[in-house]
Amino acid sequence: MIGLGYSKEVYLAASAALSEQKSRAEAHAERHRTELYSAFPRAQEIEKELSATAISAAKAVLKGGNTRELLSQLKERNQALQQELNGILQKAGLPKDYLEPHYACSQCCDTGYIDGRTCSCLKKLLRSEAYKSLNTLTPLSLCTFETFDLRYYSSEPDSSGRSERGMMARVLDICMTYAENVSAGSSNLIMMGGTGLGKTHLSLAIANAAIEKGFGVVYGSVNNMIAKLEREHFGREQDLSTGQLLLDCDLLILDDLGTEFRTAFAVSEIYNIVNTRQMAQRPTIISTNLTMKEIEERYTERFASRILGGYVRLPFTGKDVRLQKRMRQIENT
Repeated sequence: MIGLGYSKEVYLAASAALSEQKSRAEAHAERHRTELYSAFPRAQEIEKELSATAISAAKAVLKGGNTRELLSQLKERNQALQQELNGILQKAGLPKDYLEPHYACSQCCDTGYIDGRTCSCLKKLLRSEAYKSLNTLTPLSLCTFETFDLRYYSSEPDSSGRSERGMMARVLDICMTYAENVSAGSSNLIMMGGTGLGKTHLSLAIANAAIEKGFGVVYGSVNNMIAKLEREHFGREQDLSTGQLLLDCDLLILDDLGTEFRTAFAVSEIYNIVNTRQMAQRPTIISTNLTMKEIEERYTERFASRILGGYVRLPFTGKDVRLQKRMRQIENT
């Protein structure tokens, strides 16, 4: 993931997070050292002697010549001092590594690099910060399953004996089950129905649950994502990571399919994203106001075939909930 061309802001955020982890671990170790020195002054003397033997060994190596005997003596002295320090720690009931910083990443000691190569912890942080950057305008915290109110859907049965509330209760149940069991192999979903029926709300609730479980989630309107991809593709932005993040993230949620400006570039990119993720078996959730016929007309029969064959369709029904809420607010003022 390091070669994706992350933006400067993403690199700075990841580096700052690593630096904070490193400083925190070292400050904690320094507090341990101060406490031990206060209770056992000899421990401080031993650490000074250990530093002195290390310097002496370095000087001996630099001088060259027959240094084997001197280095052997220094090694023995070092081992004796270390044993004495371990004895003090044991007497105090403390572990041998009490004075060592406990870094979040033991591989790179929170530097982000191992022998000049990028550590997996930095790659993970870069990916996480990139997700945050893409999701920055998304109101994730505002939408949960608990705040999805079925009372806005009519309980009156239609000619087939089904009610809007009953159908939406089933949709809610499917989404909650999906969120509870979300995994890398989860199925794809397409939420279909008119404006204001809860598609965005439930897709955000799923996103919240997936993020809580540690999944890398990218959420956004198709319109905004296509606009960003266009800016990167045509050289108006230096950040080249968006396209790859859309393909590689654990869960991709494409909101408002069909509201984007229709261009050959947009149609091609949307098909590529959906097709590539389906082939790689990475779950995608799409919400749209379009019918299947309209999807076929707008994105080609091949695209519609991908949706029909690879997505679980969730029909949303009822009257615009957002409009109902606004009307109630007006009535109560």
